[in-house]
Amino acid sequence: MFGLSFFEMSVIGIIAVVLFGGNLPEVARKFGSTYSQLRRSLQEVQQQFRDAQREVDRAMTIDDPVTTKSNTSLYEDEPEDAPEPSAPKFKPPS
Repeated sequence: MFGLSFFEMSVIGIIAVVLFGGNLPEVARKFGSTYSQLRRSLQEVQQQFRDAQREVDRAMTIDDPVTTKSNTSLYEDEPEDAPEPSAPKFKPPS
């Protein structure tokens, strides 16, 4: 876990108990909530960059008449050889 051995993790745990004592659960909760907020913020920033890059790429392909849509898969989540879907994979509830 995290590239640490069992011995290293136990030393860190002992140090945490000595430093924080009875407040350890509260400190761990605060650390967890701060960490999750940081991850959410980073994901939002990454998504904004991806959206901006896609808008720029779309604008460039619209301006370039030689390039077609089937040849412009620039993202990891869009495979190059993927066929166009012929029908949705699920039916919405009626």
